[in-house]
Amino acid sequence: MNPPSIRPLDAAGTSIILALCLCWGFNQVAVKLAIDDIPPLTQAAIRSVGATLMVLPWARLRGVSLTLRDGMLKPGIAAGVLFALEFMLFYEGLALTTASRAVLFLYTAPLFVVLGARWFLPADRFGPLQWVGLLLSFTGIVVAFGLPTPALDPRQWLGDLMMLLAAAGWGATTLVIKASALDRTAYEKTLLYQLVVSGVLLALAALAFGERTTAMPSPTALGALAYQTVLVSGISYLAWFALIQRYSASRLAAFTFLTPLFGVAAGHFLLQEPLTPAFVAAAAMVVGGLVLVNRPSRAPDPVLRAPGNSPQPAQD
Repeated sequence: MNPPSIRPLDAAGTSIILALCLCWGFNQVAVKLAIDDIPPLTQAAIRSVGATLMVLPWARLRGVSLTLRDGMLKPGIAAGVLFALEFMLFYEGLALTTASRAVLFLYTAPLFVVLGARWFLPADRFGPLQWVGLLLSFTGIVVAFGLPTPALDPRQWLGDLMMLLAAAGWGATTLVIKASALDRTAYEKTLLYQLVVSGVLLALAALAFGERTTAMPSPTALGALAYQTVLVSGISYLAWFALIQRYSASRLAAFTFLTPLFGVAAGHFLLQEPLTPAFVAAAAMVVGGLVLVNRPSRAPDPVLRAPGNSPQPAQD
């Protein structure tokens, strides 16, 4: 019987990971559906707090130690602050750009991880094929950035830029986790650090920016917020880590690159966002480059990992 680290994906595992990628791909659409009724930072804060209330009892059930005296408080707070900054940029950026563009730029996070690893994680190295992937994705980003969508907010470029910065924040969070003791602790605790700290900071940011909900949100907005909080931040993350414990991390990571494609399709079909052939080509370049970047070279694990040497889930 194969150990979990090399166990091939069976039909059940494949079905679950495809469902998770679809779930993550629709997340940007859910934010857009709620943003007119529930301000962006308020959405982000509610999502973090709600997910905390789901992950905390799960951690207790699994007997995870939640002590703050294990030397992980400082890196945990650092990861939480970066997580909060990522979501500030993500939610504010979605108010200015389309869901299709947002998911493409956001999922450039692995590029920031591999670049940062050159300085912060000397053991992580990648070969010529991964450099080709990096160049291919970068070219796709430049092409996509230069393709404005007609009849939209003229500040779309600012939303795109905020998404790229959010991707950099996601990558920085991953590097902090990988380079600290958080990489060797239970995933529930690392996730809780990010959720708790970001919940507090995002709520303060929403107050500082004067966000208000003056009327009862529509059922669509409430459903979209519940989707982000319960299904994405709660259930999908826990399901992802359960898969990591059972199947090969490398095989699972290969499927996650379907997420931006699902996101682009969801924005087009559900929100009627325009989708030009040039943008489709740019998206294909970015995703193709990411697949090459994530191919293992000297190390057996993918570049984008989570605590415990497992790939980090699609957080947004």
